[in-house]
Amino acid sequence: METTRQQKIARQIQRDISDIFMREAAALLQGAMVSVTAVRVSPDFALAKVYLSVFPFEKKDAVLAALDKNNWMVRKALGTRIRNQLRIVPELVFALDDSLEYVAHIDSLLK
Repeated sequence: METTRQQKIARQIQRDISDIFMREAAALLQGAMVSVTAVRVSPDFALAKVYLSVFPFEKKDAVLAALDKNNWMVRKALGTRIRNQLRIVPELVFALDDSLEYVAHIDSLLK
């Protein structure tokens, strides 16, 4: 169960990482449309798991590999934005949210 503070910090991190992807890290995304669907923060705010939705689906492996390789850059940009709210900038773990891919698969099966 997440506390209210964890939920607020998770929403702020979600907004900030979305903005970072649009402005500063667009080259890392390799032309794919990436949206941050959810963020889960550990109780001590040291770890944030960021769930991403990637379109087109074929580029998901390349995008995740590029983000894992340049994790430090996204974390640094996030640190400049949340430095007044948190003492420690959380470690970022990027995970794939494949709910849109699942919906498309079910839709194709129904047709």
